[in-house]
Amino acid sequence: MSNTKKIPELLSPAGNLKKLKIALSYGADAVYGGVSHFSLRNRASKEFDFDSFGEGVRYTHSLGKKIYVTINGFPFNSQLKLLESHIEKMASLNPDAFIMATPGVVKLSKKIAPHIPIHLSTQANVLNVLDAEVFYEMGVKRIVAARELSLKDAIEIKKALPNLELEIFVHGSMCFAFSGRCLISALQNGRVPNRGSCANDCRFDYEYYVKNPDNGVMMRLVEEEGVGTHIFNAKDLKLVEHIPAILESDVIDSLKIEGRTKSSYYAGITALAYRAALDDYRDSNFVLDRYENELLTLKNRGFSDGYLIHRPFEKLNTQNHKTAISEGSYQVNAEVSEDGKFALCRHTIRLGESKEIVSPNIDEVSVGKSELGEIYSENGKKYMKFYKILLENGKELESIHSGNENKIVLPITLPAFSFLREKIE
Repeated sequence: MSNTKKIPELLSPAGNLKKLKIALSYGADAVYGGVSHFSLRNRASKEFDFDSFGEGVRYTHSLGKKIYVTINGFPFNSQLKLLESHIEKMASLNPDAFIMATPGVVKLSKKIAPHIPIHLSTQANVLNVLDAEVFYEMGVKRIVAARELSLKDAIEIKKALPNLELEIFVHGSMCFAFSGRCLISALQNGRVPNRGSCANDCRFDYEYYVKNPDNGVMMRLVEEEGVGTHIFNAKDLKLVEHIPAILESDVIDSLKIEGRTKSSYYAGITALAYRAALDDYRDSNFVLDRYENELLTLKNRGFSDGYLIHRPFEKLNTQNHKTAISEGSYQVNAEVSEDGKFALCRHTIRLGESKEIVSPNIDEVSVGKSELGEIYSENGKKYMKFYKILLENGKELESIHSGNENKIVLPITLPAFSFLREKIE
C-alpha cells in the first residue's frame, strides 16, 4: 500500500542554463536562479544574462515545471532605481515566483509586479509564528525557513498559518554564521556576503598566534607544519536520512538543495538522490543506503544533519576543522552533451578502461557495441569502454585528459546530460 502523505516539491539550484537543464532532467520539480548583483550568488548570476535566463524560464515551463528568480540581496539606497527596473524586467519573463529577503523589497515587488508570487528568502531568518505572520500578511506566499528552524517549529508555523507554504534546505553548503548573516568576507576582502559576493573566508586556512602585551612579541602556535587549521568551516548539510520524518510531519511544501556555484555533476546527483528518496518513500520502499551512496560521490566538507532535528547547542559535529573540501568517493571522467552523441573530458580516459554511466534514466541506456567501444552491464550498473578515442574533429587519441576541451565521439548514444565516472581508490 503506497503512502498517502503529500510529496513536497524538489527544488534544485540553477547556476546556469546547462545546470538548469541537468537538474530538471535528473528529477527536480523546480529550479531557482538569478541575474545581476541583486541575486545572492554573483558568480552564478554572471553565468546567466537576461536572454539565457529567459530561455531557462521557457525551457522549464515547457516541461510543466517551475522556476523561481532570486532577487534576495540587501540593496543600498543608491541601488533602488536599478532594483525597480530589474524587478520589472524579470517579471516580464513570467517566472513562478520571486525569492526576496527584505520587507521593503517585498513591498516594492507587490507594487511593481503584483502578479508574481513572492517567496521569502532564508536570509530573512524566519524562525517563529510571529515573523511568519507578518510576512504572510504582506502577501508572501512561501517562506524559505532559516536553516536553524526545527521541524517542531515548522509544525507550529503551519498550524497557525495553514495556507503559508514552507520550504526548507535539505542539502548543500552551510554558513558558519546564522543563516548567512556574516561580515567576515566584507572585513577581509571588501566583498559583502549579503550582496552576493561572499569570498568564503570561513573556508580559509588560518594560523593561531599569541601576543605578549608587555613586549609585543608574537608567537605562532604550531599545529601541523605548513597546514594551518580551519576555525570556522561548517560541514555540508545532508538531510536525506530525515526524509521520512520530514514527510510524515506533513507541513513542508518544498525541499531545497543549495549550490548554484557547484558543478554540473552536483546538480544532477543531488536531484537524482533526493528524487529517488521521495519517490521511494511514496512507494513505501525507502532504502537510505541507495541515496547516501550517491551523495557520498560528491565533493564535500564532511556532512552534518544540521539543526532541523537537533538544536544548534545540542550539536558538536557541525564543523570540519581539517579541510575546506574533500574529494567524494567518485571522480567524474566526462559530461555528456545534450544530444547524447558527444562528451567533454573532465578526468583522464584511456583506451580499454571502463567508466560507470550515470544517467537521468539508466533504463534508457542500451547495452551494445560499435567500432568505437561498448556499453555493458555488471552488478546492476552500466559501463562504457572505449576501443577508440575519436574526437569530433576526426583526431584519434590513446588517452584524453581534462585540459582537452574537444568533444569525444561516444561509441553509443547516451541520454542527454549523462556522466561517466570512476571510483576513487
